[in-house]
Amino acid sequence: MKSYRLEWTQDGRDERQVSAVTYGASAAEDYKARKAAEARVSDVQVVPEKPGT
Repeated sequence: MKSYRLEWTQDGRDERQVSAVTYGASAAEDYKARKAAEARVSDVQVVPEKPGT
């Protein structure tokens, strides 16, 4: 199974934020929608997790 993380931009932070956990494909899309709905959050992306990290 491939794993994915979320990355997003948050107002007031210089660096992109990265999720601490990994998700399966369908769960990643669900969490992307939740994260995008949060205040001060933009540019939410689902990115593949690199093996071994």
